Amino acid sequence: MLGVTKLLCGTENYGDKLRYVPGAGKQKHGVSNGYGPVVAWNCTRTCNLKCMHCYSQSENKKYDGELTTDEAKKLIDDLSDFKVPVILISGGEPLVREDLLEIIRYTNTRSIRCTISTNGTLIDREHAKKFKQLGVGYIGISLDGIGRSHDAFRGVSGSFDNALKGIRNCIEAEQKVGLRFTISKYNYKYLDDIFYLIKEEKIPRVCFYHLVYSGRGTDMVNDDITHDETRSALDLIMNKAIELGSSTEILTVDNHSDAVYLYLQSLKKYPLLSDKILSQLKMNGGNRSGIAFGNIDSEGYVHPDQFTQQHILGNVKERTFSEIWKDESNDLMSGLKERKPLLKGRCSLCKWIDICNGNFRARAEAVTGDFWASDPACYLNDEEIGI
Repeated sequence: MLGVTKLLCGTENYGDKLRYVPGAGKQKHGVSNGYGPVVAWNCTRTCNLKCMHCYSQSENKKYDGELTTDEAKKLIDDLSDFKVPVILISGGEPLVREDLLEIIRYTNTRSIRCTISTNGTLIDREHAKKFKQLGVGYIGISLDGIGRSHDAFRGVSGSFDNALKGIRNCIEAEQKVGLRFTISKYNYKYLDDIFYLIKEEKIPRVCFYHLVYSGRGTDMVNDDITHDETRSALDLIMNKAIELGSSTEILTVDNHSDAVYLYLQSLKKYPLLSDKILSQLKMNGGNRSGIAFGNIDSEGYVHPDQFTQQHILGNVKERTFSEIWKDESNDLMSGLKERKPLLKGRCSLCKWIDICNGNFRARAEAVTGDFWASDPACYLNDEEIGI
């Protein structure tokens, strides 16, 4: 996750305190200052939408074997003892889980910041008020286009209008909320419209996700935008960050080439900021899946991140998450902790390896079959990476 507003405008939000501090990129089992990893928990696989790129291949049906309320609380106890700073409750669609409010309430008693990733369609005014009362730190609502373009991407007619109502309900309740936008060839042309919406609705945060070829998204390799389009998208995002300043926190997610590209562009456009930007990027250390970020699916299986659910590190029904996370007898886990010698191709030769840390393994494996191959979504040319 790249804090574009943080790096270009010098703002500071909660996540920046975990990402851009001394030692953040040197941790082996978590983030800096003694914290364990940020954990994304898919509390259910059930979803009322059917999104084209869904990594968990969720459908609107009940799935067996999901963690019970008691098992969820036991998990939260362990995460608290492991000093996990943030739990991101995701799905499927987390609001279909009947005990969601109880789980959030319990999370707060264990001093873990709770955030929610949702499609937003089920957030009525009452839900928004409850989330605010329970101290939910942030709610990310997915919008992947405007109107029918969003509905087509999300697979259900009317989902855009309902998601926008969810955003408005959160803003009305003074619950911090933001957009999540996954860039693809289907919605790339709507980036300007999304920024117009952000400004009109006074939405304080937006995360632009790069497409990851996982789950149903495995079939979307040819639906990704080109490298030139990616560069143009980043140019627009950076320009909007400067324009909007502290009024809107802008981030990009799931392509760590963005960090290098932002720095290289800063040398041309914002040279007075470039040294500080480089220093902060070195602190962060790039992709830290399996180190400072982990995933637990709805059945309790632990994965390096939510896009690598084909790789299982253990199950929290059998061992605690903290035990699984520190167990380097697993070859994949030990490799992720010290991945640089394992990387192949352009990644192994790149002079920015300490900033990017090999980008995204899920895309590399989806395209080549090799977990340690170069990420095909790296849009930096050979000259820029020092080859």
